[in-house]
Amino acid sequence: MNKLLIIDDERAICSSLSFALDDEYEVWTAQDAQTGLQILEAQEIDLVLLDLNLRRTSGLKLLPQIIGKRPEAAVIMMTAYGTIESSVEAIKAGAFHYITKPLNLAEVRLLLSKAAEYKQLHRQVKILSAAVNQQHAYAGMIGRSPAMQRLFQLLERIKGINSNVLITGESGTGKELVARAIHQQGDRKDGPFSVINCAAIPENLLESELFGYEKGAFSGAYQRKVGLLESTHGGTLFLDEIGEMPLSLQAKILRVIEDRHVTPLGSTQRQEVDIRFIAATNRNLQEEVRRGAFREDLYYRLNVIPLHLPPLRERREDIPLLIEHFLDLCAINLHKRRKTMDAEVKRRLYAYSYPGNVRELANIVEYAVALAPADVITVEDLPTNFPSLLAEQPAAPGKREEGIFLPADLPLHEVERRYTLYTLERYGYHRKKTADVLKVSERGLRQKIKQYLDE
Repeated sequence: MNKLLIIDDERAICSSLSFALDDEYEVWTAQDAQTGLQILEAQEIDLVLLDLNLRRTSGLKLLPQIIGKRPEAAVIMMTAYGTIESSVEAIKAGAFHYITKPLNLAEVRLLLSKAAEYKQLHRQVKILSAAVNQQHAYAGMIGRSPAMQRLFQLLERIKGINSNVLITGESGTGKELVARAIHQQGDRKDGPFSVINCAAIPENLLESELFGYEKGAFSGAYQRKVGLLESTHGGTLFLDEIGEMPLSLQAKILRVIEDRHVTPLGSTQRQEVDIRFIAATNRNLQEEVRRGAFREDLYYRLNVIPLHLPPLRERREDIPLLIEHFLDLCAINLHKRRKTMDAEVKRRLYAYSYPGNVRELANIVEYAVALAPADVITVEDLPTNFPSLLAEQPAAPGKREEGIFLPADLPLHEVERRYTLYTLERYGYHRKKTADVLKVSERGLRQKIKQYLDE
């Protein structure tokens, strides 16, 4: 039996609704916001009937607190002052629906029934999503492509060792996420994880941020500052954009890696440090070494375990999983009902090249979820600063041409796998249509799907 909380400052309404609904729900009532929040804290409430105009506060102000305590609860707003503005505001704030007083009991029952059905469906989707993510995820990263599956396997093997790691890949591919995964899954997870972007801090400040300084070490050093190298003792230091680090500072970092000691600026005392170094870059460091812009000895010290993150355009089979993941995240972070995308939006997102990689996809989804007026995202809801995403794909007269990006040098088996999965997604996982397009039997398609998804 679902638990229902009624929050209304009129005792008569609480009593009458409780009497009318207690055969169908486990009913709790509150006549003020504080009592309502206490009940939400103590009980796993499924449904809430919330008055918009409470005596000491507004239901709209209380709504975010309810969602914060019970994000899965469906909230129905009640008010005697029904206006389009307040209705829209309530829905935007995360309410499931809106009903005006005097209440029609049949309408209340119908709305509660729909809300309970929606909540159950949402729960099932979460369970299914968790099952999918368990199979195709690792420490918050998602991917079913061969490249990502190989990465997950490698991360599992290296998580418990202290060797330094160099992560390469284009901007937006998730290099920091990989670094955090290595730290959180490994033996150093209880130690600090520190991040410094070598490209974002001026050269004269970067050294003091890393090494720290003593009071009076230079003009403006009014007190001792502990550097990141010292404060990360026992943990992991992530050097992002290591290719931007000045040569003079590269030599000092190399010395720390080699002898495991740090000397703050203005000090003669060496501090012992135990740090695992993970560095990342979107540059070709070997080329930087050849140009003399990066120290060769530091490169080899950092590149003990190399990890390369492929761009999103080379692992398109991960895009549907990532889209669903970001839709889930946006629903939680923006306090909105989970939205879906129509077929045309999915088609364009699957075909887009993503120069900004996973970060760009996440931004596109968040924009659409935040601004889409309906529960289904359409092309009109996509951001306007991506012309190639909004533009119609060129096609022959009367026919729209679609395709899939396949990198050079792929084995034939991998080409077949990617195209089969692409076609399956293109036709909404309708197996008969997919089989007809691929010119295979439905039984043969089922065997291929099982083979490809189990790889």
